[in-house]
Amino acid sequence: MDITLYHNPRCSKSRATLERIRARGIEPRIVEYLASPPDAATLRQLLALLGLRASELARRGEAAWQDAGLGPDSDDDTVIAAMLAHPILIERPIVVAGDRAVLGRPPENVDALLDG
Repeated sequence: MDITLYHNPRCSKSRATLERIRARGIEPRIVEYLASPPDAATLRQLLALLGLRASELARRGEAAWQDAGLGPDSDDDTVIAAMLAHPILIERPIVVAGDRAVLGRPPENVDALLDG
């Protein structure tokens, strides 16, 4: 199974999700998105796979969210632009398998993706 994990190694939920994947004998392709952020097209693809609006994938508690003047009703283009400028705004971890994806919050969310 080809799995991609958008990962922040400093995040406990991201580390726990990685452990769940590896416990299944799967070594995912790891994208440390803070060091190698996705481009706008990739973010749009991830949002489509997750079935979320950009504001639903954003870490709204981050200072960059407040500084950008964003809110829950901000349009996708505006939020994606902020995510590109400040990748810390992207919620993690995101796990992708083919044409399906889940947010690993809680880490148990990955089980449905791996089982299906």
